[in-house]
Amino acid sequence: MVELIVFLVLMTLGYLVGQFAEKRHYKSIIEREKGLSELPTVASRFPPPGKRLDQCLVTGSTVISVDYFKRFIASLRNLFGGRVTSYETLLDRARRESLLRMKEQAKTMGAEYIFNVKYETASISKGSKNTIGSVEVLAYGTALLRPQDRS
Repeated sequence: MVELIVFLVLMTLGYLVGQFAEKRHYKSIIEREKGLSELPTVASRFPPPGKRLDQCLVTGSTVISVDYFKRFIASLRNLFGGRVTSYETLLDRARRESLLRMKEQAKTMGAEYIFNVKYETASISKGSKNTIGSVEVLAYGTALLRPQDRS
């Protein structure tokens, strides 16, 4: 009985701490997205016509680990089927963070536009019984920069 109470207390604590960390991360993402909203980012393979700009590859990478509570909920969801929303929020945060890091790199280079944006997602570590331990998302694209004065 004591073991069950300890398990439930630890699960509740893990849930609360995980929710707090996730909400804080989302708040940070939203604030940074507002600050970088003036830098257009599109998936189109071609740059906008009529602009003579230099091009440069920009990247942003993020690794986020799955907490124990999310892994527990996902394993329950595997028994019954359906959407695994605990992993959906994990991937959403990783994609948005990677895009922000890519845009921050482009902004420091003086980019005006980013096109041909792509994402790569990988599970980089496996937990017990081959469950997801951490996920990496790489965002990359081509930044258009003002031509450098080469005189």
